[in-house]
Amino acid sequence: MWTYIIRRVLQAIPTLLIISILVFSLLYITPGDPVNLILGTEDKKITPEQRAVVEADWGLDKPFFERYFNFLIGAIQGDLGKSYATGQDVFSSVMQRMPATLKLAGAAMVLSLLISLPLGILAAIRHNSIWDSLATALATVGISLPRFWFGLVLIIFFSLKLQLLPSMGSANLDQGLGQFLKFIILPASSLALSMAAVQTRMIRSSMLEVLGQDYVRYARSKGLKERVVIYGHALKNAMIPVITIVGGEIGGLLGGAVVTEQIFSWPGVGRLTVNSITKRDYPMIQGITLLLCTSYLMINLLVDILYGFIDPRIRYDKKV
Repeated sequence: MWTYIIRRVLQAIPTLLIISILVFSLLYITPGDPVNLILGTEDKKITPEQRAVVEADWGLDKPFFERYFNFLIGAIQGDLGKSYATGQDVFSSVMQRMPATLKLAGAAMVLSLLISLPLGILAAIRHNSIWDSLATALATVGISLPRFWFGLVLIIFFSLKLQLLPSMGSANLDQGLGQFLKFIILPASSLALSMAAVQTRMIRSSMLEVLGQDYVRYARSKGLKERVVIYGHALKNAMIPVITIVGGEIGGLLGGAVVTEQIFSWPGVGRLTVNSITKRDYPMIQGITLLLCTSYLMINLLVDILYGFIDPRIRYDKKV
């Protein structure tokens, strides 16, 4: 197992290197004067002396490869540069927003699984029944509608009509669990509904495939209770493709649900990304992109490791 983990980590290094080159190159050739962005003024108001000072302070007077090399060395040491817009450290700025995104992602994922697991299992064990048709129809509708549509509908209904929940903002757990839940319910539900639709269809199809296997028929022929067959034998093996989907969704959520965070004014990484793009804050965009890619690679590794714990047939030995 450790050999496999080390090998995967080493394989991730060239991937991150290529991504860093692409991101740095694209932003390097993007139209716009970094000096204007840093000073927040028009080009005609900047004197040559001011431009020379700013370029020297920010390393903009150096050639491309030297700037990239400095960026790469800094990234390895945890220094992703400073924001053009605020002058603050990029890594610290992203990490300050990450807890809010983690809370939102965790709440959305838990809520989506609470919805999708019962619906997917029910649709599979009641195949071709009214319950199966209803779960499939709901999942199809959920997949077809965009996430921001759910957010807008939830705001209109629960905030404007019923005035039960706030439409924007956030609260910390130290302000009380009730206050925290009041702010996180709507954005988490907006994300969870669309994720639950995808997960429901995946759980249903995986369960139907597993329920037709010989070992499930053998378990039933032994006289085991249906609950034991479903939850003790079928569900565990049916979760492998579901975990793959969930892992990808977690990676997307950690990247920040951009539209959802913007709609609900949630102070996470997604909202920071939108603000950085609007202000053309290139160092912040570079840092966020690299951190997102790193999180995706880590989550994929964790998902692969989790396969071995769920399915004993999967082993990561030297022959893999």
